[in-house]
Amino acid sequence: MTTEARHANIALFVPHAGCPHDCAFCNQRTIAGVSRPLTPSEVTAACERALDTLGDRTAQIAFFGGSFTAIDREYMVSLLEAAQPFLKERRIEGIRISTRPDAIDREVLEVLRRYGVTAIELGAQSMDDTVLSRCGRGHTAKAVEDAAHLIREYGFSLGLQMMTGLPGDTAAGAMETAKKLALLHPDTMRIYPTVVLNGTALADRMRRGEYVPPTLDESVELCAQLLHYFERVCGIRVIRLGLHDGTSLREQAIAGAYHPAFRELCEGQLYVNTAMAVLTRMGPCDTSRTVRVNPKAVSKLIGQRKCHLARFRERGFCIEVKGDPAVPLWEVAVDEKGTSV
Repeated sequence: MTTEARHANIALFVPHAGCPHDCAFCNQRTIAGVSRPLTPSEVTAACERALDTLGDRTAQIAFFGGSFTAIDREYMVSLLEAAQPFLKERRIEGIRISTRPDAIDREVLEVLRRYGVTAIELGAQSMDDTVLSRCGRGHTAKAVEDAAHLIREYGFSLGLQMMTGLPGDTAAGAMETAKKLALLHPDTMRIYPTVVLNGTALADRMRRGEYVPPTLDESVELCAQLLHYFERVCGIRVIRLGLHDGTSLREQAIAGAYHPAFRELCEGQLYVNTAMAVLTRMGPCDTSRTVRVNPKAVSKLIGQRKCHLARFRERGFCIEVKGDPAVPLWEVAVDEKGTSV
């Protein structure tokens, strides 16, 4: 179960169910940490356990891990029916599902609406047809657009998911994907840098030298830019940045941008980029300058083990970071006058 403020997701995984393709990067059993089908009784039990601990917080059920609308229809409905008593008693506020763009049509949207689904997330991954083909996705960018428009038409909240570092993709290509996804007006975004997992076609390609995954640093820089674009430029909330940490993932990740605190790294990179730009405009200084940020951002600008301070020194800037509640989040203020060092 994941929580955010006074809201909680009762996360339920439907591993690799309904997927008509084995995408090159995908090993859902590793990502989800489960391998057997979810049962209706487990839906009931998970809801009861979660609601016993939530207090006055609201909750929604979230079916993740597979292509929910592509699974056997009777099975899909049985999972939704298990949630109905909690919806009717208003103990949960709605249901969120994730699925493939090519598994959305009017008929299935009618079913989802009838059973209280409120939000649908589409695994777009890329808006470049060449990249989609190289990954074996089995759908085109137009399928993403068509599905997103239908979801909006039926009144669901729309979430979109994209990946970076896929075969044939580039940093510039990822930014183009982000721009095309933003034009679909999603309510939320998830950004997943590629992590190479054992048991995938991508791992085989890497071992043959046919694919070179981006490094962690490269992915952090790119995903920091994407985070800035979606949240600050477009006003679209990024609700996940990087794969959810877990024992199975740690054991099976063999390359790529895996880090248990990936979002923290990206947010820190954003602050570094902003502060570095301001300091560069101000020019060289023989003194230490004070960089003020919101108190919640002090650790992000300093970095783990003060690694970001070392990066500033390498560029010729000696800084002291201070928290200042008057500075808005994501902004920095650099004092004009420094102190002797």
